[in-house]
This record gives sequence, C-alpha cells and structure tokens, in this order.
Amino acid sequence: MIEVKVQSLGLDRSSNTPVVILQEEDGTRVLPIWIGPGEASAIAMELAGMKFSRPLTHDLFASVITGLGGSLQRVMITKVVDNTYFAELIIQRNSELISVDARPSDSIAIALRMSASIFTTEDLLENTSIEIMDTSEHDFVEEPGEEKSPDAAAGLTPEQLREYLRRMNPEDFGRFNP
Repeated sequence: MIEVKVQSLGLDRSSNTPVVILQEEDGTRVLPIWIGPGEASAIAMELAGMKFSRPLTHDLFASVITGLGGSLQRVMITKVVDNTYFAELIIQRNSELISVDARPSDSIAIALRMSASIFTTEDLLENTSIEIMDTSEHDFVEEPGEEKSPDAAAGLTPEQLREYLRRMNPEDFGRFNP
C-alpha cells in the first residue's frame, strides 16, 4: 500500500462535478476521484479548518468511533470497478481490527477529521493515476469533440484510459468552493 494525501479539491469544469486529487506521499503520481458535492463540502470544510457548533455527519461518525473505544488506523482505497472506487476504514478497538466498507469520499472526510493516514494500491496508482506535468513542456492538443470528464473516460480500453488520465493536469479542474 502507498500512502497518499489530499493534494487538492477541484471542480471538473466539463461536468461540474467535484474531484478530490490524492497525491502519493513521496512521488508525483496523483489519483483523481470524482465525488459528490456533499462529500466535497465536508472535505473542503475540514481542509479549511471550519468548525460548527453541532456535529456534521462525518464529525458524528468520528465521534461514534472514538466513543465506542475505537480509533481510525487508516483508510485504504482498494479498487475501482465500473468507474466506482471502493475504500475501507480500518478501525482498531482494543486488539481487534475492524474493516468497514465505505465510499472513498466519506473515508477521506473522516480520515481528515481523525488525522488518519490514507493509502491506495500500487495498481490504482499505476493504472488510474496521472502524473503532474508542466503543460509548458508538453504539447497537448485536445482532439475535436474530446471532453475531460468521467463520462468521457467511460468505455475506453485500459491503455486509452491511462493515456486520458496521463494527459490531465490538476489545473484542468476548477477550484471547488463549498
């Protein structure tokens, strides 16, 4: 497993969908995951250090874990099937490790609140990641009719998807504002 961190939170301009960009801790590869607006707001608020007088859903879940005597050891983003990412929350309670299936977006929001590490697999970074590249050094011309959205990536072969993702830059996404 490879540790990643939240590099940025953006908005895919072509689909108006929030995207969380995870970057490997000691490298340049990034993993874009398209997420829902609610989860994007929860991540953005935590990144901005915004606190509310009453707990929001991800705050509540973190409190439940702690209140039951557990701690979030790590989040693992494990696979992607049909453009859907899967994650696991690894919770330790006494000597017991509990794995809970969760969406990556919720897992990331909870991990940020509980200061837990986030990991992904080499396979995901190798097959669905992009490398941050300086566009001034690369000639990238969009093909006519080519869109940069998760829908545009649907139906591509693994090699075509890899090339599609490789060509993307985090700057291709607008900034997400909750």
